[in-house]
Amino acid sequence: MTEGQVLDIMRDAFYNVIINSAPMLLISMVVGLVISIFQTVTSIQEQTLTFVPKIISIFIALLIFGSFIMNNLVNYITSLWSNFNVYIK
Repeated sequence: MTEGQVLDIMRDAFYNVIINSAPMLLISMVVGLVISIFQTVTSIQEQTLTFVPKIISIFIALLIFGSFIMNNLVNYITSLWSNFNVYIK
């Protein structure tokens, strides 16, 4: 196994991590921004107010994007295992 192959595997792994985590991170960021604006407008300075809506939004995002994430992971693992004979040389 050459250094180039290792770098290709790591690049694909990092790409999959970014692509699979992006929907939840973006939704969490948008929900946090909306709640921050709401807190600023209403002068509510409760720190725990952001947790429940973020948890609920992440749960809904996982329900919506779960199949997308699973398909990406299955495709990546399948490509790793299908090329396994190349990696052992």
